[in-house]
Amino acid sequence: MDLTIDRFEEALFSLDTSQLEAGLAQLEQQYPAFSDVYFNFVLGSKDPKVAPQGHTEYVKGFLMHPGLVHLYDTTHQLYTNISDIEEELEQAMQFYQYYFPMSELPHFTTFISEYSIAAFIYGEQALAIGLDFFLGEKYPYYKYNPQNPNFSDYMVRTYNRDHLVSKSIQPLIEDHVGQPSGERLLDLMIHNGKKLYIRDLLLPYAQDTVLFEMKPAQVQWLRENEFNLWSHLVGNDLLYSSEFRKIRKLIDYSPTGPSDMPEETPGRAGNWIGFQIVKRYMQQHPNTSIQSLIDLRDSQQLLDESKFRPRR
Repeated sequence: MDLTIDRFEEALFSLDTSQLEAGLAQLEQQYPAFSDVYFNFVLGSKDPKVAPQGHTEYVKGFLMHPGLVHLYDTTHQLYTNISDIEEELEQAMQFYQYYFPMSELPHFTTFISEYSIAAFIYGEQALAIGLDFFLGEKYPYYKYNPQNPNFSDYMVRTYNRDHLVSKSIQPLIEDHVGQPSGERLLDLMIHNGKKLYIRDLLLPYAQDTVLFEMKPAQVQWLRENEFNLWSHLVGNDLLYSSEFRKIRKLIDYSPTGPSDMPEETPGRAGNWIGFQIVKRYMQQHPNTSIQSLIDLRDSQQLLDESKFRPRR
């Protein structure tokens, strides 16, 4: 497999600002698809409302801003050599080709956006990776936007090199899995469980702490309390609840679980159960393709046919 990663941020920041108009034209010719998305929607330099001074002048200000220069220098220092990331991505794409043989292999592009987006799909089948979201848990993200929940300690803990590939391929997985089949906790758990299951297939050698984006102690707690967690969901009539206020911390990013659960409960503990159900279903139906798993939209049927029994 000949996997290539275009370093768009390096090409952009190496432009001569004294001849920027010509440099930008050449850059857009070299990266037509990504340049269109980046300048129109990520940077917004071609939107008159965002950049009334014009595209070239806006980009010039972006490239010469001291904070952005520092951000690029930091990113460049950390990611000059990305051979390990290329190797991990190449391995993941080999598994992707195996499990999704009808899908075209994606092309990869790196960029920086001043913390606006970590990864997204563009064009026909291309994946963009925002390196400024992977500068390490000690990078002072909170200083740039203290009110942004994405920069909370429990989130920033995973903004590092170890999590880069796992987080970067998530839009690809979400594109395949689509939207949840319903709004009940069971529907959302199964939906997220499918995404975790596919990510585990594409990154079989990744640590569980990377797969679930949790601390080792949290993963261990889930392993040891699977039965109690399932009993809580069933006993408190949460499994079929669609009250998002009640179930949010079980399936969405949160530093802790719901307030009526033990304080050791990590956020998104319900997704752990969803993953176990999906994994058990595939063990019971070993000839099921990944696409057939995705196409099975009846969460109750999947649960029943999984014969899931939580570990005591």
